[in-house]
Amino acid sequence: MAITHEMAAGMGGIRTAGDLVARMQMTKGMKIKEAKEYVAAKVGVSTFDLCDEAVMKEVREQLDIGHVQARVGASIGMEAKFNIARVLDMKIKAVENFKRKTGM
Repeated sequence: MAITHEMAAGMGGIRTAGDLVARMQMTKGMKIKEAKEYVAAKVGVSTFDLCDEAVMKEVREQLDIGHVQARVGASIGMEAKFNIARVLDMKIKAVENFKRKTGM
């Protein structure tokens, strides 16, 4: 069922904006339509473009919020999470824990 839903929803995780929309649903309790609108506004695209791999590849590169495959000079791991937290104006527990433990 999960695979069917993922394919029907048309948001392929980090290939598009599925991971960002899911974060908003889980952390802020948003419904999918509201989460898509929020993410689209924050990254500067239409809700339709959120599921377009070509558009989101460009957006992810510009905002440096992670890619499917590691690229030279692009952020990965915690650095990408820091950027996601900044772009979406939200707290990510791993980022907050990292800041606390390092005294940032």
